[in-house]
Amino acid sequence: MRFHFALTLWTSVCQAVQHYPAAWGHYDLCKFQIYTEEGLTWDYMACQPEAADMTQYLKVTLDPPNITCGDPPETYCALENPYMCNNECDANTEELAHPPKLMFDIEGRNPTTFWQSTSWQKYPKALLVNITLSWNKTIELTDDIVLTFESGRPEQMVLEKSLDYGRTWQPYQFYATDCLDAFTMEPKTVQDLTQHTLLDIICTEDYSRGYVWKYDKTVRFEIKDRFALFAGPRLHNMASLYGQLDTTKNLRDFFTITDLRIRLLRPATGATMVDEDKLTRYFYAISDIKVHGRCKCNLHANSCVFDKEKLGCECEHNTTGPDCGRCKKSYQGRAWSSGSYLPIPKGTANICIPNNIGPVIRPNVSSLGVANRKEARVCDNELLRCQNGGVCVNNVRCSCPSDYSGLLCEKSRCEAELGGCQGPDSGAALPPPPLRLLLLLLGSALLGGASAL
Repeated sequence: MRFHFALTLWTSVCQAVQHYPAAWGHYDLCKFQIYTEEGLTWDYMACQPEAADMTQYLKVTLDPPNITCGDPPETYCALENPYMCNNECDANTEELAHPPKLMFDIEGRNPTTFWQSTSWQKYPKALLVNITLSWNKTIELTDDIVLTFESGRPEQMVLEKSLDYGRTWQPYQFYATDCLDAFTMEPKTVQDLTQHTLLDIICTEDYSRGYVWKYDKTVRFEIKDRFALFAGPRLHNMASLYGQLDTTKNLRDFFTITDLRIRLLRPATGATMVDEDKLTRYFYAISDIKVHGRCKCNLHANSCVFDKEKLGCECEHNTTGPDCGRCKKSYQGRAWSSGSYLPIPKGTANICIPNNIGPVIRPNVSSLGVANRKEARVCDNELLRCQNGGVCVNNVRCSCPSDYSGLLCEKSRCEAELGGCQGPDSGAALPPPPLRLLLLLLGSALLGGASAL
């Protein structure tokens, strides 16, 4: 028996070392079995799914719907050379088609695959395209959003986000060759932001100028640079970032989305004047979109599944819902709360607890005090729970809030005050007589069992 206990304890210690880095937690475990003086029990902690490439799970919508090239077939000229007009787009020929799905296929192919719009044949009417990415699920962004253009980066563009499944939209960032002219905004970069202005919406000119050279195809929305304002240049101080995300809802919401929308407002022209004789030079073409993030599960799940074309959290901590945003039906003993990143490295689980302890409180001394003498406990986190916000300490006592006392924090301290709980200065009330009797029986049974050990 001693060998088995030591082996199990050593296994638990090894697992703890494996999952708790010294600096900050990955939050990949929702609960963990530990040994206490009272035996094997669960230790609950905040948890979240691993970050992943979220473009695997999205639905893409283009507006207008017929904006993709190839119907009818069209020949395009190169932006940098108006006399090089040998690029054909034909929706009915696989090797010449450029459908939207090619924005999300595996990169590294030769030749490069990409989605392409129709050309700017209706100039001077604006060539406007909305590309909407929808997940039907709340997503937390963990890395930069990166768009790779094969047509020259657009001269005017807006990246927008939605937190309510596309019903309303807010700008994330504006992009232009001339921010003042396009959006009446002073040009800025992410390096101009501080901790206090991180949520500001800026217009940047960094990603809108120049022809299609090797290093200037990408347009970014810089997530990590914003993280670095709290976590440091190399994101070493994640505890600081997690603390801010925990305590600042607006900051947490800033990095949370259900949908993204890319609004293309003006294609690359490569010059100050548009060549009206060669309008087939002007179009949009995107070869890759990168969106890295994780399912938002409110720190109550460490996995997210894609089933029947829909993402959903595999909820722990007695929670349920697409985002683990509510307590299960039989576990509403206190109000639902999201988990917390703090304290590092395990965070706080804030599990949902049973509705009541009625099934456990039985005036049967043998079942509570004799038959289970070796496991006689005052409280735990499952059934014998501390009441009124009390916290169970090592299964032997409840640490009660200042307004309550008693074995399970079931008694209002106003009972000892002048006039009791019915006095003029008290808004509390005594428990009904049957419940008080049951609590007294439970206390007697537990104390009797403990003294017999």
